Amino acid sequence: MSLTTATASTATASTVTAATGRAPADPRRQQLAAFLRSRRERITPEQVGLPMTGRRRTPGLRREEVAQLAAVGVTWYTWLEQGREIQVSVQVLDAVARALLLDPSERAHLFTLAGADDPAPVRECPTVTAAVRLTLERMAPYPAAVINSRYDVLAYNASYTGIVGDLEALPPRDRNLMWLAFTPSRFREVLVDHEEEREVMVARFRSGMGEHGDEPAGRTLLCRLRRASPAFDEAWQRHDVLRPGNGLKRFLLPEVGLLRFEYTSLWLGPSQGTRMVVYTPKDGETDALLARLPTRLPSH
Repeated sequence: MSLTTATASTATASTVTAATGRAPADPRRQQLAAFLRSRRERITPEQVGLPMTGRRRTPGLRREEVAQLAAVGVTWYTWLEQGREIQVSVQVLDAVARALLLDPSERAHLFTLAGADDPAPVRECPTVTAAVRLTLERMAPYPAAVINSRYDVLAYNASYTGIVGDLEALPPRDRNLMWLAFTPSRFREVLVDHEEEREVMVARFRSGMGEHGDEPAGRTLLCRLRRASPAFDEAWQRHDVLRPGNGLKRFLLPEVGLLRFEYTSLWLGPSQGTRMVVYTPKDGETDALLARLPTRLPSH
């Protein structure tokens, strides 16, 4: 494999904002440090075209080798892997991701932990197949979306945008129903019983974390929500749990009126995993109003 390089200007774009040895206040820095070490230690020099020189005390690449592959300074990369409070450009994160041979999921996790938006995010999810997308489209005019155990919205049809708004206009990490429910958004504004619904979402999220609690993306989302919303933190600390299920939701859309839906989860994988959620009218009035539901077609 040929060495991946980055320009000198890219390296300059990463500026050190604090060079002290203090432990990072942000838990994500500690997670980022541990993640980078784990990825570095799994790669052999042969995998990246480097000669095997000298005896190695630990498995995998040395820090200076990763720095060489990413065309960044050794000191800077060492600080990054130590969890120091340094600022890093997306161009350098991209170079580090390629140097460490990160797969799409790992790359997305790297950018999430670094608090940066990936300039070339992977849009596709293995669960969201062409057949699943076709099913979503054929569900119209009923709103439908594919959602995972963290409430990330992975795919949706045009009718669903009439409720939650234009998801494509949001950064990928904000396309999450809990984030939208606990921070200012159209979804929170139109969800009639949003306080009760948020309690349910937190309880189901906690139940899912019991099964998938070791997943970095879930821990990262949890940290973001606890920092951003005192209401979420309060609900989280109650330790309520609830298994996934179906139910009722009401939305009051200024341009349409009051919509009453029954939502049904169609599981696409193991329990507590990814599901397609379909909203069907609870009554004839809602059924008639569906024709007035605004749509913002998602771009793929």
